Amino acid sequence: MDLIQIRRDLHKIPELGFQEVKTQHYLKKVISDMATDRVQLTEWRTGLVAIVTGTAPKRTLGWRTDIDGLPIQEATGLPFASQHEGFMHACGHDVHMSIALGLLAKLIEQPIKDDVVMIFQPAEEGPGGAEPLLAWLEQQRPDLLPDQMFALHIAPELPVGTVATKPGLLFANTSELFIDLRGKGGHAAFPHQTRDMAVAAAALLMQLQTIVSRNVDPMDSAVLTVGKMTAGTVQNIIAENARLEGTIRTLTPESMKRVKKRIESLCRSIEEGYECNVAIDYGASYRQVDNDTELAESFLEYASQYPEVTAIRSEAAMTGEDFGYFTGRLPGLMFWAGVGSPFGLHHAKLVPDETILDFMPDFLYNYFKAL
Repeated sequence: MDLIQIRRDLHKIPELGFQEVKTQHYLKKVISDMATDRVQLTEWRTGLVAIVTGTAPKRTLGWRTDIDGLPIQEATGLPFASQHEGFMHACGHDVHMSIALGLLAKLIEQPIKDDVVMIFQPAEEGPGGAEPLLAWLEQQRPDLLPDQMFALHIAPELPVGTVATKPGLLFANTSELFIDLRGKGGHAAFPHQTRDMAVAAAALLMQLQTIVSRNVDPMDSAVLTVGKMTAGTVQNIIAENARLEGTIRTLTPESMKRVKKRIESLCRSIEEGYECNVAIDYGASYRQVDNDTELAESFLEYASQYPEVTAIRSEAAMTGEDFGYFTGRLPGLMFWAGVGSPFGLHHAKLVPDETILDFMPDFLYNYFKAL
């Protein structure tokens, strides 16, 4: 199996969450080509779930890979760059899928003792695929629900051959944040007849920046970032509407609730002070990724003895990942896998080092075999 070619094929066709039609078709074709009576393939929306029967199963292990792309215009200049204008695999999901296919092929060729469920999950980048997929498994296909769940994420800042994880909290709780303000527009020469939402949005933006510094325990940690603010239409019309778009990240669910409560309080004060209407939409919210302590420790021990791999203990990160819904329900483990790129995740010039494909499927196969 030529995993580099597979990765490049997938890199050409990035699709947004729950729109991964071409991706699903490609994955089905690759899996069908290597399918045997040991593999059962099930569709879930635009994703896939494959189960490989073990030789003497007493439990079911699970591997999850995400399959969606991002709304980013690629700027790598690669000959296999995205063919979908305005979209890119800028978070390494093409690499994730290729590794999963390599692992699947290995499990088919040389089955291990236990059953293995391979989940090709849509919509990790949004609106979130893990939570509804998990609900479907629990309610309709409990036979496909694994006893333990595993996943990786590429790490551009780490060299190829390095893996990193830790017991407990690995990734933060996250929530999108969209705030719409509606006032009364009008001519720039008559501001007293209007309710200016550019001014109201600017005031709200500044007030939001006090939440982390004044409402979150200094021994805790949180991030509230507004990355986009829009208001008005032209320079001589006072803005009737404004919109703030951002993200919230916390290390505990309690801090997330506290931050949201404070946002809502500030928005009410803006409504009163600027005589306007304010609507809040939290969009997609992801649960923190909590690694099972025993699994994390055993994985680090295994990786430290693997000849092609360097294992390190990582710090918790404010990264968001809906794999947290799996670790909230099942004993699970996620780890970083180095791909040595000067450009980071979600960057238009991210180019992962493809040599990770040379050893990672075997590394994971041997880990599953040793569990």
